[in-house]
Amino acid sequence: MKGMEENRIEIESDLCTGCGSCVAVCPTGTISLIEGKAVVSGEESIFCGHCEAVCPQQAISVTAIDEAMSQYKTFAAGKKWLPHGQFSTPALVQLMASRRSCRCFTDQPVDRNMLEDLVKIGITAPSGTNSQSWTFTVLPTRKAVISFAGQIASYYGRLNTTAEKTLLRKFLKLIGKGELEAYYQSYYGKVKKALEEWHESGKDPLFHGGTAVILVGSKPGASCPAEDALLATQNILLAAHSMGLGSCLIGFAVAAIEKDPSLKQSAGIPPEEEIYAVIALGYPDEVYQRTAGRKKVTPRYVEG
Repeated sequence: MKGMEENRIEIESDLCTGCGSCVAVCPTGTISLIEGKAVVSGEESIFCGHCEAVCPQQAISVTAIDEAMSQYKTFAAGKKWLPHGQFSTPALVQLMASRRSCRCFTDQPVDRNMLEDLVKIGITAPSGTNSQSWTFTVLPTRKAVISFAGQIASYYGRLNTTAEKTLLRKFLKLIGKGELEAYYQSYYGKVKKALEEWHESGKDPLFHGGTAVILVGSKPGASCPAEDALLATQNILLAAHSMGLGSCLIGFAVAAIEKDPSLKQSAGIPPEEEIYAVIALGYPDEVYQRTAGRKKVTPRYVEG
């Protein structure tokens, strides 16, 4: 069967009652009822685990699923499925609204078990065609974070030096390549000030003193790699808050990695991978009194 030699769906016929639940939820038509029993009859599977999760007799197993990825080191997670509507919406919204971008961290290190659990929580997110092609690169110590920050600072130092060349900026804009001019107008001054603080006082304007970093990316071949990585990222952000950690997305780091291949190399990231999110983590040195709101948004409705 195509793609299923190593990753198989196994059905214990003696346990199967022929209820058909697995057939109903299978997104690829991989399972059929034959003579009152569920059998693997299709030519492909995305190994989503719907069949295993829905079977009332526990007759189905998907060998591609690694149970260790659902076992956490810093807490015990329930395995019982929560039916739709059976979780507190107010509590969920309060968690979402309480998570703020943290730019004030203590120097307390983050336990590696927590970092590993955050990665596992990240992959509970959906992914296009269940490809699960995301990647996670962890900088587990402040020393590693500082080293990586220094390399990113060097990149922006070189970029600023280039952006200072007025004639070059104007020429590139004239031939339709206005990125350098746009950078100069929007970011050059801020970056210059940040670099001066980095070199003169050791202040960390990039990771804000975070003691760990997780880079979220994707291997080639996913149908929607950026969306997959960012969905996993949101899981990590919310879980970090619930675990007592602060978090902050570092867009300047993502932009630098995109432009400078040596940054991937220094972090052990294969060149074919793309990085879509860089998360600074640590114990927060800030306390808020209430949640913050958002700007007004007006949804667009299309009917008929």
